[in-house]
Amino acid sequence: MCGIVGAVAERNISSVLLEGLKRLEYRGYDSAGLTVIRQGELHRERQVGKVQALVDAVKNDSENFKGNIGIAHTRWATHGEPAQHNAHPHVSGKVAVVHNGIVENYGPLKEELMEKGYAFTSETDTEVVAHLVAEAYKETNDLLKAVEKIVPLLHGAFALGVVHVDNPDELITVRLGSPLVIGVGIGENFIASDQLALLPVTNRFMYLEEGDIAVIKRDSIQVFADGQPVERAITELDAKNHNADKGEFKHYMLKEIYEQPDAVARTVEMGAGDKDLKEEFLQRHEEALAKVRNIQVLACGTSYHAGLIAKYWFENLTRLPCSVEVASEFRYRNPVVVDDTLVVCLSQSGETADTLSALRETQRRAKAGEIKGLTTLSVCNVATSSLVRETDIFIPTLAGVEVGVASTKAFTTQLAALMLLVLKVGKVQQRMESEQLTEIVTELHKLKGLLDRSLNLDQAIEAMSQKFEAKQSTLFLGRGVQFPLALEGALKLKEISYIHAEGYAAGELKHGPLALVDKDMPIVVLAPKDSMLDKLKANMQEVHARHGELFVFASESSQLVSDERLHVIHVPDVNEHLAPIVYSVPVQFLSYHVAVMRGTDVDQPRNLAKSVTVE
Repeated sequence: MCGIVGAVAERNISSVLLEGLKRLEYRGYDSAGLTVIRQGELHRERQVGKVQALVDAVKNDSENFKGNIGIAHTRWATHGEPAQHNAHPHVSGKVAVVHNGIVENYGPLKEELMEKGYAFTSETDTEVVAHLVAEAYKETNDLLKAVEKIVPLLHGAFALGVVHVDNPDELITVRLGSPLVIGVGIGENFIASDQLALLPVTNRFMYLEEGDIAVIKRDSIQVFADGQPVERAITELDAKNHNADKGEFKHYMLKEIYEQPDAVARTVEMGAGDKDLKEEFLQRHEEALAKVRNIQVLACGTSYHAGLIAKYWFENLTRLPCSVEVASEFRYRNPVVVDDTLVVCLSQSGETADTLSALRETQRRAKAGEIKGLTTLSVCNVATSSLVRETDIFIPTLAGVEVGVASTKAFTTQLAALMLLVLKVGKVQQRMESEQLTEIVTELHKLKGLLDRSLNLDQAIEAMSQKFEAKQSTLFLGRGVQFPLALEGALKLKEISYIHAEGYAAGELKHGPLALVDKDMPIVVLAPKDSMLDKLKANMQEVHARHGELFVFASESSQLVSDERLHVIHVPDVNEHLAPIVYSVPVQFLSYHVAVMRGTDVDQPRNLAKSVTVE
């Protein structure tokens, strides 16, 4: 989950590296460092904490960091605590290395290197890579050949950037399991974990495939696969669609909450006409979708909760069976995937390691003949990601860049995209009445207005949030399709406020959680006016009778009013199926305001990163 930046140019590249790290800080912020080659020497600076500490240190010694080639890194700690000696880049003699990923067999490799006389100054797995390259270079006297020699020795998933003092015009990069992109300039070229890091210097990108090794020079890029030169296409991006500026907002998360009406509307417009799906939406995949008899959703974190909501939709609206699993468990438990299954992979980044691995294992089994009629589909916010490239069908979520670690607009646009998929499958297989299809398409177009109205709840929820500031635990309750949103609400509160929170199906209260209810335990209830509202009211009475304090997000027409230990905020009435999209906004506001009141780092919560590219 670390971030890598590298550059080879005619100009001084220190500012490019540092700006790139700032843009990649969502990937990890335990420490940061950079190395440049200057006048035949490696100059390195490393700092614990956020990138700004590194910026300040380099500014104080700016002459030593004027160079034309260099690599930089922002770290999310895996092996070794956040400390200066564990920060990247790692150096061995004339070699410097930055690394994203995990070298699983670093232990025996480290022992072998120590026997050869190499001294280790860190607890990281990355330092092994630096020493291996240094050792291989002694034999090859060629940096590319040295890297090619050591890559097969490394087990795990990783991306590497490697420089050598004796090769001051050459940067070697490797992509194997972890994301990496090459930025193509004029008289200069770059590498980064994410294209976002390089948008200030280029909008042209080359996306490496699994196992690629590339030699980056100022005026050339050579890519090798299995030792043979290969061509990789260059893609030009519209930088206007990748704006990552906070603007007038205090935090990225708040900005991204407010961007949801437009983001959801864009995603809806992609597939929905006035009263029906657009003819061209997934048109070329209709034959494959017509054969689907089972849905298998794979995802992690917030995307997993989106998948759970989609399960309700698929089964209620199309009567197709749908299973949803955490990708990190699915990939290891030898699951049964029946013939004619549509595997739906959900990911904001498209680089989530567990989701990619689960997908690849399923594809491997299909290729071996264990599964017949397999179709794979990705719902993703990054059109150039590994997940998109490796699935048969792609539905984009048109959220735009999401920087805040706690996902907001990526989640609601996932839901919009998933509903479009449900409707498409239902239509192709004639599993939905035309009247029902028209009704939901019509309601989808109303989401922008409903989300705009939900944003008006900001101040009321901020006032409500004061009652959570000193709490230690919270329960979120929902029934039906709101149950997964209760899980998502609990996750949000945990992520950014550090309050312990759990989401439950409200009917499960009496099966355990009710024992926790007392006057100090706030209970958040999601109560749209739907077929489950009366049963939910009964669950609320169970809490009230035990002196619990209820905080209810209820439909305007629900007739629920505030009372003693009962705080009600009214949410616009919305179609029962689409309610989770609209009710996401108050849940996100609650988590945001509680976190601000508790003084936490909202956009960069402790121990977390935006894109989870390691197991």
